[in-house]
Amino acid sequence: MRLRQEIVDAAVRLLDASGPEAVTLRGVAREAGISAPSIYDHFADRREILFALKARFMEQLQAHITAARDEHEDSVDRLLAGCEAYVTFSDRWPPRYAFLFQFEPATDADAPQGPPPDGARPFEALVEGISDCIAAGTSSSTDPRADATAVWSGLHGYAALHSAIPGFPWPARQEMLTRIVRGLARIA
Repeated sequence: MRLRQEIVDAAVRLLDASGPEAVTLRGVAREAGISAPSIYDHFADRREILFALKARFMEQLQAHITAARDEHEDSVDRLLAGCEAYVTFSDRWPPRYAFLFQFEPATDADAPQGPPPDGARPFEALVEGISDCIAAGTSSSTDPRADATAVWSGLHGYAALHSAIPGFPWPARQEMLTRIVRGLARIA
């Protein structure tokens, strides 16, 4: 199990430094300091390594969201903090964030055995956050799933555009996130 972790760690370093194209079986083996055939004891092919990367990055994103939300009691503050953490993740690790949304490792039929990456957790945290605001009487949403989809789209659009066009005269990030989240989550 330790070698599997070292292989994924090596793949992360390659992706962070040079993008997903650098994550080849030979490149990962070289980065991990092992022979290429050693990888096959843990991963059948490159796609399985990429699947493991996606799972790790999704777990990291969820951990950032959870940690930020847990610092607050108020439902609106928790929702805003989770959304801030989402965008902060995209700013802090641009290659990882881009990889999460540009790479589809496998269809359900060809997915590696074992639990899939829990890609729904960050989205479900957003649905939960809006539902908590509804329960607290601070959101007029009647469909938290649809409004979470709108908020997620807004956050993702902001994160992608902010990264792609850094010279644009963006409003302060907190102001922008507040507009996106409060507006789309129907928070008074």
